[in-house]
Amino acid sequence: MKDVKVPAADHTLRILRHLSTARGPLPASMIATQLGLPRSTVYHLLATLQEHGFVMHLPDEQRYGLGIAALELGSAYARQEPLARIGRPLMSGLVDRVQASGHLAVPHGRDVLYVIEERVRGGAALVSDVDVRLPMHLTASGRAILAALPRAQVRALYPDRGAFVQRHDAAAEPVIDRYSKLRSLLDATLTRGYAIERGAVTLGISSIAVPVLDHRSWPVAAIALTFRDEELTEAAFSGLAAELHEAAESLSSRIHGRPAH
Repeated sequence: MKDVKVPAADHTLRILRHLSTARGPLPASMIATQLGLPRSTVYHLLATLQEHGFVMHLPDEQRYGLGIAALELGSAYARQEPLARIGRPLMSGLVDRVQASGHLAVPHGRDVLYVIEERVRGGAALVSDVDVRLPMHLTASGRAILAALPRAQVRALYPDRGAFVQRHDAAAEPVIDRYSKLRSLLDATLTRGYAIERGAVTLGISSIAVPVLDHRSWPVAAIALTFRDEELTEAAFSGLAAELHEAAESLSSRIHGRPAH
């Protein structure tokens, strides 16, 4: 069947996607300009979206932002667990190949929320599990996600020292208790190509992770492997990272219905 594009539906979805990626509410005129749409069309579509709760109008600022119905869509996505359903076979295969425990986590404010946990037989006891939340800056998964975010977004998540909670005084790596330290860690992560965490969550346990990117190169999740410190040296990390990148690219392709490269 030949694809048929419905202009009104296409414009509406583009507006919603544009608002979802903006740093804050936008004026209608700016939305029209940035999307290359007629202003009258944008105003009409925004009014309809507002009527159904997908868009909220801020009259004092003359701007539009996402409404509560958009949040409900996100909650429905979480309830239906499509990411977990698609990712579980990939994670299972990854864990079998490398013989280390693995998990898939998604961003949740300044935390990561674990949605898949695959344990290797005889592996280390872990605090992470499905539906567990941990501070993003402490975990390899969170660091992989943060490194892939725009700098301004990371700064907004960590405006002051109060945003940096700690689990314990980890001796295995420097404590991250201010934005400058976090930025240095994330820059090193980008240079290296993968995130590392050594004892920040559980002493004696390390993790390595990479982000899962959507079609805009936005991090929607992270895949990680976790193991006891004595089980693997850092010399083995590049090999694990290659396995993780392959799994992450495959998951990204499956999320968007495209064949993996």
